[in-house]
Amino acid sequence: MDVATIAKAKSPATAKVATWRSMSANDIESLVRVANKIHPDLPESDQVFAERVTLFPAGCLALVEDDGSGDELCGYVISHPIRRRQPPALDSLLGEIASDADQYYIHDLVILPEVRGRGLARQCMEKLLAIAKRYNTTSIISVYGTATFWGRFGFMVEEIDEGLKMKVLDYGDDATYLERKNEESTSN
Repeated sequence: MDVATIAKAKSPATAKVATWRSMSANDIESLVRVANKIHPDLPESDQVFAERVTLFPAGCLALVEDDGSGDELCGYVISHPIRRRQPPALDSLLGEIASDADQYYIHDLVILPEVRGRGLARQCMEKLLAIAKRYNTTSIISVYGTATFWGRFGFMVEEIDEGLKMKVLDYGDDATYLERKNEESTSN
């Protein structure tokens, strides 16, 4: 039984099936609406999201209901390689993916409350961690007390320097820098 069939079987009869698909520039407007619902205190411009989709499309996915061809997102993920322990500042452009990037970074994984509880985060993380295997570690800045959620995927709190602590604080007083060791890394 495929993942979509399992998600449908576990969902209430009235619920639609949600699926992850590649994100495109056409999704940015809907993505920003979702981001503003979930992260009203952490606003980022549409240019930030559009740039990430352009620079690293493999790490940018859209969650849509039904057959995946809809325009309205019910979730998204933005992720890309970075230099270790150098996540971008909130609402900042990258310019490029550094050629010496040695860590995978999950910038944001969002699923609207009405479609949570269907295993969609796990599906997304399986896709991301398959990409992340190219790097020794993956990092995320956890917000809104979600460190326990990320712990299910092997993320742990790490000691960080003062410069990174200041950057993390821009994400909120409860923000926490987390890392996980990846399996089967082929980098350094």
